[in-house]
Amino acid sequence: MTTDVKKKPAAETGTERRLNMIEAINEALDVKLAEDPDVIVMGEDVGYFGGVFRATAGLQEKHGKTRVFDTPISECGIIGVAVGMGAYGLRPVPEIQFADYIYPGLDQLISEAARLRYRSAAEYIAPMTVRSPFGGGIFGGQTHSQSPEAIFAHVSGLKTVIPATPYDAKGLLISCIEDNDPVIFFEPKRIYNGPFSGYYDKPVEPWKRFDSSIVPEGHYTIPLGKARIAREGEAMTVLAYGTMVHVAEAVCEEKGIDADILDLRTIVPLDIEAIEASVEKTGKCLIVHEATRTSGFGAELSALVTERCFYHLEAPVERVTGFDTPYPHSLEWAYFPGPVRIGEAIDKLMEA
Repeated sequence: MTTDVKKKPAAETGTERRLNMIEAINEALDVKLAEDPDVIVMGEDVGYFGGVFRATAGLQEKHGKTRVFDTPISECGIIGVAVGMGAYGLRPVPEIQFADYIYPGLDQLISEAARLRYRSAAEYIAPMTVRSPFGGGIFGGQTHSQSPEAIFAHVSGLKTVIPATPYDAKGLLISCIEDNDPVIFFEPKRIYNGPFSGYYDKPVEPWKRFDSSIVPEGHYTIPLGKARIAREGEAMTVLAYGTMVHVAEAVCEEKGIDADILDLRTIVPLDIEAIEASVEKTGKCLIVHEATRTSGFGAELSALVTERCFYHLEAPVERVTGFDTPYPHSLEWAYFPGPVRIGEAIDKLMEA
């Protein structure tokens, strides 16, 4: 478990090298393409165009068309080819343009990539990292806003990683590419350009105003399975990942709540030791995620906290999540776990 660096006034930021999350992801890919000739970047529009969010901009020009290339619009084909590449010694990094479109590749991910090491007695592995933007908050509607992380957390053999800052995005992505198991790397697109308070009608603050945008040059890694302390406190524990880390931070700051906020970073592997230590310290736990409520990853977190920390809990575990409906376009901010619903859950816990 590690602690985060805090925001500084713009006048105090000096000349440190600061990137947004898109730039950090691009740099991680650039580092690994340069270091390892077995790394391949592939997907729809990732080559000449540089990706729909520009995360792969300039990589094809720098590393060549055999290392960074466009694929047909066929998610099952993209993932299937990546599995074969991994089995034959390459380290593919396929991009699925939106997480909502990953479902045609589920059979290849679940039946092939996740099982390959086990069923071949480790003779073959699938060292592939599937990048995909996910989550809402951009008026993408039901087909560009989904958060399917719980599906992959359920699958033995897959790892699931979700960064919340540019610093983490680069270090975690390099770790994923170097890992010998298949990894799903979900990128919260609402925070590509800056953290999000949950107030959609307020201007976006750019990442470069925050110290978590200070990204070292070159190669560095962040180990998978280690949570980050986004905010230290004593009153309650908040478990979150991706965009919701920043929304939870903003709400706690606004309400003056002394909360211990853990950015999980990776949900598989999970830093259960950090969770236990925090809940045992605070006695209360709030879980926040954007995905639908039923069988969302928050349900697993709630079960683990209840099983492992029951005698330390002073109140039942609270969850704030999306609803059990498709992601609505016209009612996006009613669905999104924003400041109002998170604030109500905090008040309920504090009154317990």
